[in-house]
Amino acid sequence: MKRAILAAAFILIAQSLPAQEYKDFGKDRLNNSPRHGEWIDIKSGGRTIKAFVVYPERKDKAPAVIVTQEIFGLTDWLRSLCDELAEAGVIAIAPDFLNGQKFEDGDGAVKAVSALNAEQIKTVLDAASDYALTKIPAANGNLAICGFCRGGGWAFDYASSNPKLKAVYSFYGTALDDPAKIAKVPCPVYGFYGENDARVNETISKAEELMKAAGKKYEPVIYKGAGHGFMRSGEKANPNFREADGKARDEAWTRWKMLLKQL
Repeated sequence: MKRAILAAAFILIAQSLPAQEYKDFGKDRLNNSPRHGEWIDIKSGGRTIKAFVVYPERKDKAPAVIVTQEIFGLTDWLRSLCDELAEAGVIAIAPDFLNGQKFEDGDGAVKAVSALNAEQIKTVLDAASDYALTKIPAANGNLAICGFCRGGGWAFDYASSNPKLKAVYSFYGTALDDPAKIAKVPCPVYGFYGENDARVNETISKAEELMKAAGKKYEPVIYKGAGHGFMRSGEKANPNFREADGKARDEAWTRWKMLLKQL
């Protein structure tokens, strides 16, 4: 019942997302970036998983960050954020959980993403992790994961099954509440949350309690005046830019860049 309610809520959010933002937002940055971005194929057993990778311009090897999509899939905005991460000095790799499927609106993407099960999600993230650690010569072996919306919850959860992770950056995703999983988290978890997002924020305190009891580092920050999805809606190139979300986005990026330097 809980899962059905959450899925319905995500669909309502997607229906409010303007079509032009869903389909086109983010392309200008990608088209004008000096950094190298490319689509790749990752082999996983008998399956091929598509992913988008952007490389930083630096003379030495770089950490890699797995970028986990929103409920809306691997959008142009998410790819543009990969470019921002590369600008900050890391290799960004965003696996496509829907493997090239295209949708005319957010509703179709939400339905497809909501249908993914835990095994499918882990398979994709394992493949991206293995690729980042063994197939990218320019990577230095330090691996982190970030996620947004639904992907923020996936990123936190995935830390319990990948001991090679050095950090988790969870943006407005539900926090982990399973003590057995939390006991396996190998790295610090940094949370980025909007003040006006009670659905997600209600999960923070339990995670704080469990992470502290397990001796794990969890640092959630709630950005004043921001709503759910502020990294997207706070982007100035967004045709539906929101001022409070823009301020939160700037503050979150300042914090995130400092954390990325620690990888």
